[in-house]
Amino acid sequence: MNIPCIVLPEYGKNSKVMQESLDKSVSDVVKLLLEQGRTISTCESLTGGLLSERITSVAGASQVFALGVCTYSDAMKHQQLGVSLKTLRDYGAVSRETAVEMAKGLTSLSHADLCISVTGLAGPGGGSPDIPVGTVYAGFASGNQVAAALLRLWELPELDRNGIRHMTANCVFQIAKQILLA
Repeated sequence: MNIPCIVLPEYGKNSKVMQESLDKSVSDVVKLLLEQGRTISTCESLTGGLLSERITSVAGASQVFALGVCTYSDAMKHQQLGVSLKTLRDYGAVSRETAVEMAKGLTSLSHADLCISVTGLAGPGGGSPDIPVGTVYAGFASGNQVAAALLRLWELPELDRNGIRHMTANCVFQIAKQILLA
């Protein structure tokens, strides 16, 4: 699966613009899922249920939304989604490898047509020079294909913790829309 390249919009501190974009993106995804007779599931770490909340805010979501899991701790990523302890030890929770294993595990758990995972650092603490706050990996599993994208949200320094979480959701739904249109 090719993950489409998206351009991160310049929102600055305008949370109204970001919210309107997020609302449109998630509405478009739910509409496409309804039209295609497909289902979606989410497993979330840094967004803490935001993806699931946004999906279920759209009328008709009950026909397409299979499961939402919030696996904030490494232990739950392992126990609920089957992320290997070796992956968590060798690459860490904030990694492409973990995002991919989360999406694969969610596919096994939910049997949804499109499974989305997110893991990353929303801050304000916890970052390092190697993994700065705003590092986010999003995994996408559809059919027998799985891929992950790095969202470089540290490049948008005006985003605070809430902004990083919402921008993650916005980017994820934009990518999901492109996957559904492909």
